[in-house]
Amino acid sequence: MSAAPGRETGPGAPGSGTPGEAPGEPAGEGARRGRILVFTGLVLSVLLAALDQTIVATALPTIVGDLNGLEHLSWVVTAYILAATIGLPIYGKLGDLFGRKNIFIFAIAVFLLGSVLSGLSQSMGQLIAFRALQGIGGGGLMIGAQAIIGDLVSPRERGRYMGLIGAAFGLASVGGPLLGGWITDSWSWRWVFYINVPIGAVALAVVIISLHLPRHSGVRPRLDYLGAALLAAASTALILVTSWGGTTYEWSSPQILGLSAAALLAGGAFVWAESRASEPILPLGLFRMRNFLVPVLAGIAVGIAMFSTISYLPTFLQMVGGASATQSGLMMLPMMGGLLLTSIGTGQLISRTGRYKIYPVAGCAVVICGLLLLSRISAETPYWFTAVGMAVLGMGIGALLQNLVLIVQNSVPPRTMGTAISSANYFRQIGASFGIAAFGSIFVSRLTDQLAGAPAGSADAIPGGSINSLTPALLQSLPPQAQEVIASAFGQAMPPIFLLSVPIVAAGGVLCLFIEEIPLSTQSRVEAASE
Repeated sequence: MSAAPGRETGPGAPGSGTPGEAPGEPAGEGARRGRILVFTGLVLSVLLAALDQTIVATALPTIVGDLNGLEHLSWVVTAYILAATIGLPIYGKLGDLFGRKNIFIFAIAVFLLGSVLSGLSQSMGQLIAFRALQGIGGGGLMIGAQAIIGDLVSPRERGRYMGLIGAAFGLASVGGPLLGGWITDSWSWRWVFYINVPIGAVALAVVIISLHLPRHSGVRPRLDYLGAALLAAASTALILVTSWGGTTYEWSSPQILGLSAAALLAGGAFVWAESRASEPILPLGLFRMRNFLVPVLAGIAVGIAMFSTISYLPTFLQMVGGASATQSGLMMLPMMGGLLLTSIGTGQLISRTGRYKIYPVAGCAVVICGLLLLSRISAETPYWFTAVGMAVLGMGIGALLQNLVLIVQNSVPPRTMGTAISSANYFRQIGASFGIAAFGSIFVSRLTDQLAGAPAGSADAIPGGSINSLTPALLQSLPPQAQEVIASAFGQAMPPIFLLSVPIVAAGGVLCLFIEEIPLSTQSRVEAASE
């Protein structure tokens, strides 16, 4: 078959036979080998994107001390998350319009440049700016990988590939703090960023050489610049509200109220602009599709449960259990194990059976069980009980995380698949940010009440008298009686916070009952295009 106009040709290209197949190889064998090579590059890219959301956390105290910038500490994390979140829908749309390969290569290159410059930073201002650059690239890595799998792999086979993608994301999200602490202690905090370079270089080389997708041809589309600008404004205001609310500023402060008003205004203007754009960043018609809207809402619930737990469990393990940062990372391994088990396992089952509706429903039920178990832990609870709770929660998240994206992949038209996938990830990220902020404020309020009822003088031992400045190392330096009282206060204030996610996840589970199970095709988009 000759190559179709506007398609890539060459070894492994759609117009030259089966992707990845070399002359003389058995039919399908070369395609399988080529797909594995491409998939390796995609998994490495996802690892990088997810890792950099959490790996910096345990290195921050060392970074702040070296660069003398304690007052800007939170921006090292916020700058990356903000830039990555804003980029999610934009990358998805650009991939749909101009082809995914070049957009994905651009994202990897920008991420690597930001990583190198972050490692070379000589001030907090430089580090924050370069972390934002890193986030601009990172926003395209997860979206690009998921959308490329949607192109290369048939709907029936996507389950096993998306399962591995979800496992990589969960592995990096949970293991990031552990790896960051080890790198900082063993080498230097700068290697938290430099470590991305060899991994990213391999991913970049694999994608450039091995990935062959149809080229987009025809009339150059008109980009939705107004929609992109309004989305960026609304996202920035939302992320700042969730980052600053209850910590830097009171929720009722003029700053938070002003940012909230700005988010509402920009969001309303965005909806107006999208309803009139010829190529909207986020087509409003997607929300009329049941198998887009339901996974988006359920994904918000999963994001709240997952990231709130990952954010606050290490604090419990360190402040109540007396674990170091590295030890608390190791103690989170049961959650990682549970997530890997069901993420990979459900993906394999979906590919074998073609059925997928049951897994989000069951996943929500298992997540609720894990949250209920974790809500029962205290200063006296043995670690094995906490580990069981984390493992159960991880199993539930693994059955949900990538399968919700898989449902979106299999339900939307190919022309808007990248946009739909990026939108689902975007709303999950926004939901996670809100959950972390809201639950954090409730936890601080509960902790303050617990300490107020403590024996006189116990909380007064904290230097500065504020729990906001309390760290695990500082707690260990306090008198034994004060340590016991404060640890007990943490143990009583934090676990009930996990119950707040239960009704949210339960609502997500009920919504998942309305997912429409569409039969899965055995032909990939690239194969269909080549025919």
